[in-house]
Amino acid sequence: MRYQRLYYYFRSAFSSFLCNEIIKQGFINNPQMATTGHSQPRNKKELNDILQKRKSNISWIRDWWLKKELAPYVRRANKMAGWNFNLSNSEDCQFTKYDEKEHYGWHTDSFTTPHTDGSWKGLIRKISVTVSLSDPNDYEGGFLEFALPKNEPDSFEYIKAREALPRGSIIVFPSYTWHRVTPVTKGTRLSLVQWNLGPGYV
Repeated sequence: MRYQRLYYYFRSAFSSFLCNEIIKQGFINNPQMATTGHSQPRNKKELNDILQKRKSNISWIRDWWLKKELAPYVRRANKMAGWNFNLSNSEDCQFTKYDEKEHYGWHTDSFTTPHTDGSWKGLIRKISVTVSLSDPNDYEGGFLEFALPKNEPDSFEYIKAREALPRGSIIVFPSYTWHRVTPVTKGTRLSLVQWNLGPGYV
């Protein structure tokens, strides 16, 4: 699938007060080392493999009010970008803390199979959301980047989403899109991510 809009953004959508409340809740929930997928490393090699791809600390925020704050932006982006995905639910929000030299390499947020249990059963990730919680003066590096396929085989254009830099800005994009967070070179980058779900593509 190819769409004209790779991502849709809302500059400084969340107030500093709301960003501070999210940060407070994220730290209350005791951030732990991030992994990939649903599994924990079983040995040193698996741990090193994870740290090569992703190095940060995360905690989960399951408060309904935060999903309610994000929902209008997801709906508007879905419509304005022309994706028009069928959405029916959303996952919990993930608070992420990147310190110096921490990063998240190239990945997509979508899985090859739908959720298998609970209220998300049978649903897949369709729209991802990231919220910039840090003031851009508090860190360097840590760019959100997207990989846009070109017409030539095995050729990509790498795009920095500079619209994510102002504090409180929201970036919305299809979950199958390749993206990464480049290493933070100074300071600490704080963000929030969420995934919105729907039935499989027909």
